[in-house]
Amino acid sequence: MRRYILLLVSLIMMLACPSAAFSKTEIGSEEVKSILKRLDAELAGRNTYINKRHSSIDSLKNIISSKGISDEERLGCLLQLGDSYNVLNTDSALTFYAKGYELAEKLGLDSVSIRFNLRTSTYLPLLAFITEASKRFESIDPETIPEGLLEEYYDAARQMYFYIASYYVNYPDIHGPYMKKSQEAQAKLLTLLEDGTPRFMLNQGEYFLSHQQYSKAKAVLLLLLDRIPEEDNLYARACHFLADISKASGEHNAYIYYLARSAIADTKGATLEVSSLQELGRMMYLNGDVRHAYDYLSTALSEAVECNAPLRILQSSNIFPIIESAHKAELRKSDVRIYIVMAIMAVLLVGLAITLYVLHRKNRLMNRMAVKLEEANSTKDVYISQFLNLCSIYMDKLNQFNKMVNRKITTGKVDDLLKLTKQGKFIEEQSKEFYDVFDDAFLHIYPTFVTEVNKLLRPEEQIVLREGEKLNTDLRIIAFMRLGIEESTRIAQMLNYSVYTIYTYRNKLKNRAINRDTFEDAVMRIKSVS
Repeated sequence: MRRYILLLVSLIMMLACPSAAFSKTEIGSEEVKSILKRLDAELAGRNTYINKRHSSIDSLKNIISSKGISDEERLGCLLQLGDSYNVLNTDSALTFYAKGYELAEKLGLDSVSIRFNLRTSTYLPLLAFITEASKRFESIDPETIPEGLLEEYYDAARQMYFYIASYYVNYPDIHGPYMKKSQEAQAKLLTLLEDGTPRFMLNQGEYFLSHQQYSKAKAVLLLLLDRIPEEDNLYARACHFLADISKASGEHNAYIYYLARSAIADTKGATLEVSSLQELGRMMYLNGDVRHAYDYLSTALSEAVECNAPLRILQSSNIFPIIESAHKAELRKSDVRIYIVMAIMAVLLVGLAITLYVLHRKNRLMNRMAVKLEEANSTKDVYISQFLNLCSIYMDKLNQFNKMVNRKITTGKVDDLLKLTKQGKFIEEQSKEFYDVFDDAFLHIYPTFVTEVNKLLRPEEQIVLREGEKLNTDLRIIAFMRLGIEESTRIAQMLNYSVYTIYTYRNKLKNRAINRDTFEDAVMRIKSVS
């Protein structure tokens, strides 16, 4: 009859708050990513929560060690210390439960000693003391237990038998009977708990889950999550049950999502005796997420070792070596990728160095070319200046000559004028001045001209200049040829020679050359300023 009433209560709760019961029916991949990201952040800061619990424990220890505390108060602090340690360090929890049991026995407080005995029986299986746990628990006669402790008695039975069953999960013949005892104890517990309380709702949800009534279990558990804080141990257990429901229903995303929420609650509650993080790590490995699998399982294993919980150590150890080897394989792949990237970077650096070297050489070449161009421009400016100066001199000389001729004719000294022109002295003076200007300008543009011309002539026929002489007639003819003035007529006009004389000079120069046929072409290849 009682069980029917419980079912009716759960249905009423579902009808009263359907949105809470089914708000998380569909869990998407983005929600999974988000909750895993949050879990990573909480795990990174888990020492904050652990330190907070240690501070609370230290405060209780200070109270116990203080003088003037009554035995009843000391018993209460010992129970709180054991409860504070049972998710942090099982050895320490059992130590304080044992102290409480001895003190209660000494004081003749049977109900209190039973409570400490029940706590000890509950957590002994975590240290693999299965026989000791069973003997301790079975030594307690439920008929002799005060009514106020029956809830704790059946809760201890539920938890203890569940822990024992977990050791034999791969042995159905042993696992089944222990799970049945756990479920039977839970059924009796539900008849004692107050309807609507968090403990009642959690056990009711677990009861529905164990009997494959998933919709009812999910509705009750989701409703419970809205009523308790996230750091509460009941919250972590409720999320784990929801994960089991999701797994049974084939909801892969929801399964991971609720495991992560359970692990977050365990972390915030400074619980080192965990199963959600272990299971989540195993699931991440099956999903191919080796990094998360390694992080979660290594954290769960280290916490199980710190908590001294052989059951959790055994559960983590079964799969951790596989994940560790996979993680090392991933690290090796990462190393290979790093080496490849380093090799590519090295090649790029070499390429960059070569490019910079080439650019540097080109830059130096450009600078040299710029200097040469500047020198050429400077030479051009000097040459133009000298040419203009020569033109100015010729114009002045022509003007003076014109005045002299006019004066001679006016005064009737025509004979003097005739005599002056016959001597050719005027032309000779102007030609000499032209040669000086031309020689300076040309040698400024072609400073190695004489040497380069001699390289084209046979050794015995090379040109030797007299002292103070810059260019001679042979070199001037070749200079005009280098400047592109190839017609003998034009060269004759500039040097004030006959065409025949210029032709004779050119022919003799070819005969003196090492190679007569290519002499003039070689002259054209003589470089200017270098």
